[in-house]
Amino acid sequence: MLVRRVAFVGCSGAGKTTLAREVARRLGVEHIELDAIFHQPGWTELPQGEFARRVAQRLADAPNGWTSDGNYNSHGGRQVREAADTIVWVDTSKPRVMARVVRRTLRRVITREELWNGNREPWTNLYSLDPQRNIIVWSWTRFDEYRSQYQQMLDEGQWAHAQVVRLRTPAQARRWLSDVG
Repeated sequence: MLVRRVAFVGCSGAGKTTLAREVARRLGVEHIELDAIFHQPGWTELPQGEFARRVAQRLADAPNGWTSDGNYNSHGGRQVREAADTIVWVDTSKPRVMARVVRRTLRRVITREELWNGNREPWTNLYSLDPQRNIIVWSWTRFDEYRSQYQQMLDEGQWAHAQVVRLRTPAQARRWLSDVG
């Protein structure tokens, strides 16, 4: 399978970043993590225009190919999908997503793992019900919204320019990965 510009989309916790990193490694191309561009030091969000400009620059700086993970449907994620030759929709079940995001978030909080630009997930986010602060609540409340948006994009032919891969299970992901690179 020939892939060089791969956009990974799906709900937080679906496994986009893990897959995108592995595909980038196999292809020998750059991995572009949209969260790392968007979330500046102190969790400051990049303005939409600046985010889109930086994403476009990163894509241009990777002429031999790239993988990207993230959604950002209203901030410039569309330009990534439009430039992609392959769109991978990681569409795993809500229970699997929630189990992953809870484990990952707890690990990050406990180990004080740096995410992007010096940012770490604080303990206080764990007991906030605000989806803007708590990634677990974000994933729970946005799961159906992302699934609906991506199904609509697929149905309306917005991804017709690219090969589309929809991965619903880890077994499907493993099989697809075995053909990459």
